[in-house]
Order: sequence, then C-alpha cells, then structure tokens
Amino acid sequence: MPKVKEAIDLLVAANHILAHENVVDAFGHVSIRHPEIPNHYFISCSRSPQLVTPDDIMEFDLEGNSVDGSKLRPYAERHIHGAIMEARPEINSVVHNHSYSVIPFGLTGVKLRPAIHVGAGVGEDIGVWDIHDKFGDTDLLVRNMEHGRDLASFLGQSTVVLMRGHGSTVAGQGLKGTVLTAIYLQVSATIQLQAMQLGDIKFLSPRELEKCQEMFFSDLSQDRAWEHYVMCAEEER
Repeated sequence: MPKVKEAIDLLVAANHILAHENVVDAFGHVSIRHPEIPNHYFISCSRSPQLVTPDDIMEFDLEGNSVDGSKLRPYAERHIHGAIMEARPEINSVVHNHSYSVIPFGLTGVKLRPAIHVGAGVGEDIGVWDIHDKFGDTDLLVRNMEHGRDLASFLGQSTVVLMRGHGSTVAGQGLKGTVLTAIYLQVSATIQLQAMQLGDIKFLSPRELEKCQEMFFSDLSQDRAWEHYVMCAEEER
C-alpha cells in the first residue's frame, strides 16, 4: 500500500529529525494516523527515536491495542497519541517530548507565549496539565486511556499542552507541521527564557499570530523546512 509506506517513511524521518534537533533524546515519540484506517495509528516500538527504522513501526487502534501481531515492546505512553486522535478526528500526528527548554513553563506560573514569527504554530492558548489533579501521586507518565483522555480533554482545541514536571505534547493535522511545531516550540521557549532576563517581552498580537500561522503552515514553508531538517538529520547518520 503506497500510502502506508509513505506514512511510515515520513514517521521514521520525523523520529530522526526530532532527535537531531534535541526535541527528543532517549525518550519521546511521534505518531501518524493510518492513512486508510482512521481509527488506527502508527508509532515506533519502545526505542530511542534516533535509532528508529521502518521495522520498528507498530500499528495500534486508538485505545492502544496492537493490531499488527507485532511482538515488539510498545511505548507505555502510546495512549497520549490514541486519546488525542480519538478526541479530535482532524488530528493526524502527535509529538510527545521532554524538551528541557519547555519544561520550566510547566513548573511555574509563567505562560509560554509566541513572540517570534516561526513560533506562531504553537498557538496562543498553551495550558499546563497536571496529572496529580485527578490521579494523585503517580510517576507522571500517561500509562492508560484514562490518563490519555484526561490529557486530551485538557488540550481541547489547542495545538500544545504542557505537562507539569514531565514535558509537552503537540498535535497537528499533518506530520510535517506537527514536527516543525515541536521544534519551534522549543526554539520559542529558549528565546522567551533569554528575553525575560533582558526585560519586558512584546509578544505577537492576535492578528500577527494569525498571519504568521498562515505563513508557517503553508505547504511552501513546511516543504522548505522539512527538506532542511531531513538533510541535517541524514548527514549525522
């Protein structure tokens, strides 16, 4: 099935790109919805994203059940991906990561907001989900569909949700755009942390945000950026 092969090849590239850009390290994962079976998705087995190959890709239903007979060990937090795709049929890709630049905004009352044009994709409404609020003392991992659905409900119609003491999750309509948003979420967080030390920050206005999102999510911008990041990741391998 050509569409399935294309989706898997994109997913493998996405893993390598996110690893090269230090959005993920040994941990973190990215998924893509099955192009022909909407209630299924593809995600790697439990492996460092830098090392992922097509043979590592597993297929799950939205409740996190393996449907391809694979004997590989799955990510424990795959429920993040299925729950968000279940709640939002327009979402076709999800990235979960532990970017060290982003985590501080999930620990404090300081809001992460878009201030640079390439950071517009993260959106204006970035909330902090705290698993402790509903589930008490845990290891902070999203280990089942109850956890995942609570996270998806908190995300709502936003693009990004921060996870207290854990990391963040990015959801998007296309894999390329979702990966790029995760990269520039990290960039935006880094720049905001730096700028806060210098003084008050002038964030993007609502209209600026809208115009910058049009630019960021255009096919021209995404294809140009994707080509760049694929080449950078391949050169390192």
